[in-house]
Amino acid sequence: WESPWGPGRPGWHIECSAMAGDILGDNMDIHSGGIDLRFPHHENEIAQSEACFECGQWVNYFLHAGHLHIEGLKMSKSLKNFITIESALQTYSADGFRMFYLMHQYDRPL
Repeated sequence: WESPWGPGRPGWHIECSAMAGDILGDNMDIHSGGIDLRFPHHENEIAQSEACFECGQWVNYFLHAGHLHIEGLKMSKSLKNFITIESALQTYSADGFRMFYLMHQYDRPL
């Protein structure tokens, strides 16, 4: 929906906070996601969860990964521009595939 701050997704942040809190409780060591989730999603999760659990630090470490890019666009199911590992292995060897990923910094686009 439209809001003064841009498009919104009602309930998206609170759903993630509720699920993580239900399973992991009032603290988790590592939380990860794509770099695009840093703000506002993870910031909202932090605010909601620290208020809910009345804790000073809900997550100890965040790991934000870069995106895979296909023809200049972020790879995503919604854009239907994704490549499965199975199909990539028809073109590249497993060792070549591993080396390709190991040569890239985790938080940069690939």
